[in-house]
Amino acid sequence: MNDTTHGKSLLGEFLSMRRAQLKPADVGLPDYGDRRRVPGLRREELAQLAGISVAYYIRLEQGQSLNASPQILDALATALQLDAAERHHLYSLSGDTPKSRRRLPAERVTPAARQLMGSFGDSPVVLVGRRSDMLAWNRAGHALFAGHLAPDSPDHASTRPNSARLVFLDAHTRDLYVDWNKKARDVVGKLRQAVGEYPDDPHLASLIGELTMHSPPFAKLWAEHKVRDWDIAEYRMRHPLIGELDVLQHSLPVPKAPGIRLVVTTAAPGSPSQAALQLLNQSLHPTADTVTQVIPEHS
Repeated sequence: MNDTTHGKSLLGEFLSMRRAQLKPADVGLPDYGDRRRVPGLRREELAQLAGISVAYYIRLEQGQSLNASPQILDALATALQLDAAERHHLYSLSGDTPKSRRRLPAERVTPAARQLMGSFGDSPVVLVGRRSDMLAWNRAGHALFAGHLAPDSPDHASTRPNSARLVFLDAHTRDLYVDWNKKARDVVGKLRQAVGEYPDDPHLASLIGELTMHSPPFAKLWAEHKVRDWDIAEYRMRHPLIGELDVLQHSLPVPKAPGIRLVVTTAAPGSPSQAALQLLNQSLHPTADTVTQVIPEHS
């Protein structure tokens, strides 16, 4: 299967699934209940809403039509009621993104990224790559998210900590989140976004295949084709050392490092959760390195 066919297949899957998830009543159409043969909208209904021919929409969904115009993509996004992250994903799957964004840049922890990590003081910080690999962390980040893992660098990329793999396959990480289902949905949505941005990344495809095989909850969520943006997420965590705390996880893009983000965890000033994070920092050995790199020299 060539790259274009693969991309269009993903586009067709996305259109088909989102069409099935949209009820007629959501778009002002009559709902015939049990008399409808398919879940969600029919192809002709979505085509009508988008102002395109049914035949052309069918070709799009079947991967037989190439180079949909921005106007058609916008019309489909509006008809499907996609949010900003989902619109971006639609454009990525259609191939309507600059080629420079589809290359696979190297993932390295640069001196500038180290300096940026150090600027957040005692806040837990993790540097995350496009495949959700943990590329680096500070002491607090390691203690909060991966205290049961060795803080030193693994010898091979295949043993590098991966936050998606930990959320779905690691019992310790699953217990960290009181509402694990919310965290799971967010992780899958971000991987969906990554596949749209980097459809030719073989390691990303391998990760998704592994999680699909070994985690039924992941397979179910992956089939829904929901997309999540990297922004701010609120979670209640249950840490074995400091108990329950409410945190915000801020995902910040790293300048001149495509696909790499800093995930910074904070708590409300003066709250018990902030006191818990301070207690976690006090428990750390004062002579430990401030930032630990956990990525080999080349990705």
